[in-house]
Amino acid sequence: MPPPEAGAAVNALKTAGTDRVLRAPGGRISLRVPARAAIVCTVLAIAVAAVSVVSLTTGDYKLSVPEVVATLFGQGPPGADFIVTTLRLPRLLAALLVGVALAVSGAILQSLSGNALGSPDIIGFTHGSATGALIVIITTAGSMLETALGALIGGMITALVVYLLAFKRGMHGLRMVLIGVGVSSMLLSVNSYLITRASLQDAVSAQAWQVGGLNGRGWEHVQPVAIAVAILLPIAAYYGRRLSMLEMGDDAAKGLGVPVERSRLVLFGVSVTLCAVATAAAGPITFLALAGPQLARKLTRAAGPGLLSSALMGALLLVASDLGIQRLFPSQQLPVGIATGILGGGYLAWLLPVRWRARS
Repeated sequence: MPPPEAGAAVNALKTAGTDRVLRAPGGRISLRVPARAAIVCTVLAIAVAAVSVVSLTTGDYKLSVPEVVATLFGQGPPGADFIVTTLRLPRLLAALLVGVALAVSGAILQSLSGNALGSPDIIGFTHGSATGALIVIITTAGSMLETALGALIGGMITALVVYLLAFKRGMHGLRMVLIGVGVSSMLLSVNSYLITRASLQDAVSAQAWQVGGLNGRGWEHVQPVAIAVAILLPIAAYYGRRLSMLEMGDDAAKGLGVPVERSRLVLFGVSVTLCAVATAAAGPITFLALAGPQLARKLTRAAGPGLLSSALMGALLLVASDLGIQRLFPSQQLPVGIATGILGGGYLAWLLPVRWRARS
């Protein structure tokens, strides 16, 4: 049963019809807060908190909420410290951070491209990051930091190639998506080739990583994503205010005083870096960057991209998917990428006919 706060927030959606404007003393700074978006974000935050609590307290070793809190302060029951701080909490934080990073990355790219299919996993950035990480895993059996660096370099190179090929008197979203799909197919072949050339042990490890999952994730996986999110989300929030103006076209954005190319490059770099770091931490988890921002946008009914609502939706989808696959298949330790692939594939199968009918 959902918390009473969530029910109250959902009921408030029915009466939310106006935006609120917050002004600093003196009126020099003002911020327009869409009422519906604020309520949706509140509901999503409550849902994320609820799923997180369930994730920390349930499983083979059940704990109550007070026991989890006491364990975090070093006063929990015997054995709880290992269960909470070594197994469950790092996995939960990795899921939250990776979900946030992928969803924000997808929201930025979909806005820049003006296309619902403009997400990192469709355009190929995720596969480029996977290529860089696989090279490190197979050739050097590198550490988490080295794998993250390889994924970052692979994603950056892929993004640069797609950007240069798609840029022709400005950036056109459809061209970028089409070129990205072609590059993505090529990278999938490269990744398969790398696995066939590896030793049996490295090939098994690389193939398991390529599915995308959170099994065995520890603090060494959490830290790089946490640092990247802490640095890049404020930049995304600052430049994200210009996304709605960029969606109107370069000429209109320039007329409103937006430095178009600089803003696009910064946002593009933020999106690619978030995707690469998330891929390095959890593997190429598919479709989350595609579906998360669009579901958030449908709920908020916002004219422009909502980075906060997208981040919360991404976190909720990944944490809920991971919790569901743990509880449905407790003995098999299936990677969460299987669950997101099934859900995202179904969403894509629904999205394409809807978009086609809308254009016809």
